This record gives sequence, structure tokens and C-alpha cells, in this order.
Amino acid sequence: MTEIKTQLHTVLDTIKSATNKAQRPHQSVQLLAVSKTWPADDLRKIAEMGQHCFGENYLQEALTKIAALSDLDLEWHFIGPIQSNKTKDIAAHFDWVQSIDRIKIARRLSDQRPLNVDKLNICIQVNIDDEASKSGVNSDEVLNLAEQISQLDNLELRGLMIIPQKTDDVQKQQSSFHKAQALFSQLAALYPSVDTLSMGMSGDMEAAIAQGSTMVRIGTALFGNRHTLTGQ
Repeated sequence: MTEIKTQLHTVLDTIKSATNKAQRPHQSVQLLAVSKTWPADDLRKIAEMGQHCFGENYLQEALTKIAALSDLDLEWHFIGPIQSNKTKDIAAHFDWVQSIDRIKIARRLSDQRPLNVDKLNICIQVNIDDEASKSGVNSDEVLNLAEQISQLDNLELRGLMIIPQKTDDVQKQQSSFHKAQALFSQLAALYPSVDTLSMGMSGDMEAAIAQGSTMVRIGTALFGNRHTLTGQ
């Protein structure tokens, strides 16, 4: 408990410091706790410290945790690749999906979203550095996909999710994030609902915040090295 509390405070302090350095308003950057492979008991501990938003990559693991923590008021983000046979459960149990890169998946999520809940919040995943091995649409495909998503009744287009090329070179990090921020600004000018630029992880959150990120996705710096769930 003490270790998780210390790590949470360290991450929050880093976000606050980076936000101040960028001369941005306080509370303008949200923390998404990337909790894949970590058990529900650890998530409960950090939720009791005030963490509200959790990101999951693996559907079956996530559904178990969502059920176990249903007594808490949490916000669940799906941030992993999506297969067509997974859309029904994602549409029913998540508040956000950040990994949309195909209109087929977006349509299925809209069609399968339960009618008694709010619209499903959507971020388009962008392959900002055009890496052959990485999911996401290319930058020049974003506006077309956004237009199609905006026409779906049960989805709310909220912004972009970026996973840049992994590098320790701060200038390269900043270049990728700067391209993403320019694309985000273009999208936000077209759609009033767009307010989220999800970029920055444990190794590059400060560079991401400097370039306009509104949500950082933090796993390792928060929980430690990846945990292996029993039965995984």
C-alpha cells in the first residue's frame, strides 16, 4: 500500500511539474492508470487514494476486474487492439475506447452500445510516426475516419490517442508529439466534442505534456514492472 501510494504521488507530482513548466492550467492533464496485468485488489487500493480512470488492454482480464470493482465509481478505458468478436462486451462495459483505427469496429461499437447508458467516448489511434509494426491510422486518414465516426449515433468523438516511436531522444519525442498536437488542433476546430489528446507514457510524459497532451497513460511508473496475473 505504501509503495503504491508513493508511486502515485510521484506520478502526480511529475504531471503537476510538467504542467507548470508548460505554463498550462492546473488540472489540464488527466492521469489514466494503465492497469493491465494487475489484479483488482491493487486497483482498489489506488482507487481509494483518488484515482478514477483505468486503462485496460485485454478484454477478459478487464471484465473480471470491472465486475470485482463494480461497487466503485470508476471510469474504464479500453486501449488495446480490438477484434470484431470483442466489440459487444467492450460496448457494454467500457466508458471510453481509445484504440479505434477502423470504421468497421466503430460501427459495431455504436450498434452494440446499450441504449440505457451514455454514448461511448472514442479516440482515434494515430500511427504518428508511420511505423509498419504499429496499429493506428496514418495522419492523413484521421479526418476522413473522424467524419464517419461523428455520424454514428451512439459514439462521441473525443480526440486522438498517440503511441509514438519508442526513443530516449527528447527532440524526437517532441517532434512526434508536436505533429500530434497540430493534428489534434485541426480536429478540435471541426468537432466541438473533441477535447482529449491522449499521449505520453511513463518514459515520455513530460515531453508529451509540453506539447499539449491532456491525458497521460501511465503503467510502469505507477504500478511497477508488469505483473503476471494467476492463470494468464
